[in-house]
Amino acid sequence: MTEAAAPKKAKPPAEKTPPPPVVGPVSGLEKLIKAGSFVVTAELGPPKGLDLEAIHKKVGILKGWVDAANVTDNQTAVVRVSSIATAAIMVQQGLEPVMQMVARDRNRIAIQSDMLGATALGIRNVLCLSGDHQTFGSEPGAANVYDVDSIQMLGILKGMRDDAKFAGGTDVEGGRPPLFLGAAWSPDADPAEVRTLRLAKKVRAGAQFVQTQCIFDLAAFKLEMKKAGDMGLLDKLAVLPGIIPLKSAGMAKFMRKNVAGISIPEDVVKRMEGNKDGKEEGTRLAVETIQAVREIPGVRGVHIMAIEWESKVADIVARAGLKKGPGA
Repeated sequence: MTEAAAPKKAKPPAEKTPPPPVVGPVSGLEKLIKAGSFVVTAELGPPKGLDLEAIHKKVGILKGWVDAANVTDNQTAVVRVSSIATAAIMVQQGLEPVMQMVARDRNRIAIQSDMLGATALGIRNVLCLSGDHQTFGSEPGAANVYDVDSIQMLGILKGMRDDAKFAGGTDVEGGRPPLFLGAAWSPDADPAEVRTLRLAKKVRAGAQFVQTQCIFDLAAFKLEMKKAGDMGLLDKLAVLPGIIPLKSAGMAKFMRKNVAGISIPEDVVKRMEGNKDGKEEGTRLAVETIQAVREIPGVRGVHIMAIEWESKVADIVARAGLKKGPGA
């Protein structure tokens, strides 16, 4: 009669190596969102040349009225001062930047290198975008890159932030960059059935906040937000609806016809047509939209896109009762 073999002792689970420490302070915008504040962001377009006073002027207009301002990255494929340099100037001036980074102009080496450089300059927030096609801009003959798309870019930067790993698997030396990762969302774009699914991909890739294309159709936006909530996405990210103050009925008609991902109902166009002061009516509409989206679960702030009309941001913020501004 043979003896039964003694049971093998289970090996204790291997201890996980803790990730390297985060290098430097974290994003102020991230802190506000996590604290439950209703945040306000705006846009700051860099100049097309070396008139840096234009940057200082826009910073002075927005500072105190917004929690952070997006720095566009050669928007509409037109050559401008780089988003990294502009964002660094904003840090020096005391206005927190959300640095946009497009995949059109960079391969994964440049993306990671630029992000390290931006972090070293005090930039914490990055919005990952694919970028407008170069044929629409000032250099239509330029070759695009698109080594990765915006979703893959999010994943690369998430690996740097969470694991101190580059896309190729090597270590980020010295610690983890304290990145707050954002993405764009066009809830009204066609085909509608994939909008929320694409948002889910961005969340899985690493997006912690999204700024939407401008919202005019509140009913449609509420429906998409409900879909996102039903998928559990709103527990994982902050949604900042885009708000564009219209200046005229003509502007509304042009955007409806030519800007992808925007739905402007006919009643909005008629409202603008029925008022002699288009700018004032557009401002009232923006204020009403902010107050309406604020009541939608999952909305954690707004992104005001008063493009080359930065002076209007303070008026909109104040009239919407958002408790920003000097002495707020």
